[in-house]
Amino acid sequence: MRTNQLIIALFQRFCWLDEGLQARLHDRGWPDVSRPQSMVMTNIVSGIVRPSDIARNLGVSRQAIHSTINQMVGLGMIKLAPDPDDRRHMIVSLTETGARMRQDAQRAMDALSDQLAERLGHDRFDALLATLEADWGDNIERKP
Repeated sequence: MRTNQLIIALFQRFCWLDEGLQARLHDRGWPDVSRPQSMVMTNIVSGIVRPSDIARNLGVSRQAIHSTINQMVGLGMIKLAPDPDDRRHMIVSLTETGARMRQDAQRAMDALSDQLAERLGHDRFDALLATLEADWGDNIERKP
């Protein structure tokens, strides 16, 4: 059934990108980061800075996100501070080290995107990106 092919293909291509990113960061001397740490970093860079929002965005528990965030704080990549708009919440931000890592990660992603566009052809790459960026509508909700 093609629905199984879709999820497998999307996941395999995501892993291709993440593994390429991790290899390039490793080559630049950065410590290896886990896939959850990479996804937390992506959320922070995208402006999602509350741990609860990151957890919701990734579909994982707040406890799992806090564990990942604490690991990243220990690595010196990010820091936690009270949210100035609501002291009941914390926000995460990049440290100077995290910002340098992010710059190298952006260069790596640019190189991976260029590599993929060359392999697929620029028209197919643009069509792929447009498809992934399109509004797929609301997700199917679970019935009680």
